[in-house]
Amino acid sequence: MQIVIASKNNGKIREIKSFFSNLRKVQWLTFEDFERFPDIKEEGKSFAENAGLKARGISLYTNKIALGDDSGLEVDFLGGRPGIKSSRYTGVNAADKENRDKLLEEMKNAGDISERSARFICSMVLWDPVKGFIFGAKGICEGFIGFKEIGTGGFGYDCIFNPTGYNKTMAQLTQVEKNMISHRGKALKAVYGFIVNL
Repeated sequence: MQIVIASKNNGKIREIKSFFSNLRKVQWLTFEDFERFPDIKEEGKSFAENAGLKARGISLYTNKIALGDDSGLEVDFLGGRPGIKSSRYTGVNAADKENRDKLLEEMKNAGDISERSARFICSMVLWDPVKGFIFGAKGICEGFIGFKEIGTGGFGYDCIFNPTGYNKTMAQLTQVEKNMISHRGKALKAVYGFIVNL
């Protein structure tokens, strides 16, 4: 079975492929397997809507089942921002470092850990070019925003996010540890269960 990952984010692609590494039933395709791969506009008002737009757009373009993923960081001190704009917090082509710097600057007056609660949220959608929507899942990872960048693993906001119950950032976890507790890992677990029974 071939499934296209509806993303050009190499970090996401790496995590998805890692999670399914033991499932030989699926051959994962990415943007690199196609001569052209459209950029899907994230015009939804939620993670779930954006995941659906990505999955649908790529599925219809490739005529294959597609997995759409939209995820981001919600910070309570910032009223839920950056939210669905996490990857483009400082602009459309923002670098991860720019986004992190902006977030930490905006939180400079949150001096206590109790003020720095946050969560990663991930929504995933599987779309079939004939049947349409076939499955959706959501994962949440609670934690807090640290005061500086720590760790070199992961991507995005991982190096400033401490998951609840861990004395380290998401960027200090191994990929296996991260898959067990992360927002994406939780959503992928549900997707895995669905795919196994396809």
